[in-house]
Amino acid sequence: MKNHLAPRTSTIRFFQFFLLGSVLLLSGCGYFAGQPLEVLSYVGHSTSHRNLFVFVRGLGGSNRSFAEEGLVEATWQMGIDFDMVAPNSHFAYYSERTLIERLRQDVILPAKNKGYTKIWLIGPSMGGLGSLLYVREHPEDIDGIYLISPFLGDDEIIDEINEQGGLGQWKPGDYSPDEDWQRMLWHWIKTDMEGQNTPPIYLGYGNDDMYVNAQRLLATVLPENHIFRRDGGHDYETFKALWLNFLERDVYLSP
Repeated sequence: MKNHLAPRTSTIRFFQFFLLGSVLLLSGCGYFAGQPLEVLSYVGHSTSHRNLFVFVRGLGGSNRSFAEEGLVEATWQMGIDFDMVAPNSHFAYYSERTLIERLRQDVILPAKNKGYTKIWLIGPSMGGLGSLLYVREHPEDIDGIYLISPFLGDDEIIDEINEQGGLGQWKPGDYSPDEDWQRMLWHWIKTDMEGQNTPPIYLGYGNDDMYVNAQRLLATVLPENHIFRRDGGHDYETFKALWLNFLERDVYLSP
């Protein structure tokens, strides 16, 4: 059955966004989506432990990359009162359609039970997509998102939207949520994000990023002061620089 805007419970069907065999082969990923998620924790020196950044990893690297590439240490060096966790939410959680449930059961709800009152998702690349999908399903759980060079779909859907004059004029038409996750994603962006019916969403990207056309399109529905742009491509050097740009603005401390 086709519809214009699928119910939130169909979000798990988004995860057909890569051809599983080819992507896993190219990435060398042989993981299975185990339960519970493996989570690395970085607890700061604060006595409050009320604020939490959740790093949602990309396709490349691993959940260790946030510490190895200096994002964790940079946060502490700036004296920011946030603890951090990095779940190993690799591609298998997308392909097996369990990402949202595992993030909620193994990361977000336990954090709330520990007393964290402010939780932000930090999503580079594929993790940006995962962060959006989570907030689409459970906006009440999250205080904000920072998307760093996110993957948001293929050129075909981006070109279609741009050719129709942008998201405001774009008509998604009838589609099957099971077969066209990208159209569903951008339809949600058009209806909820453009209408500011989500937690605060910030976007950072490099001007030479391989997914820059999609990132620029997303930027059209965000306030200008929610966007960070700089020279750079789709790599951790740029990710770290964009992370520092975000930390310097301390928007994550807003009520």
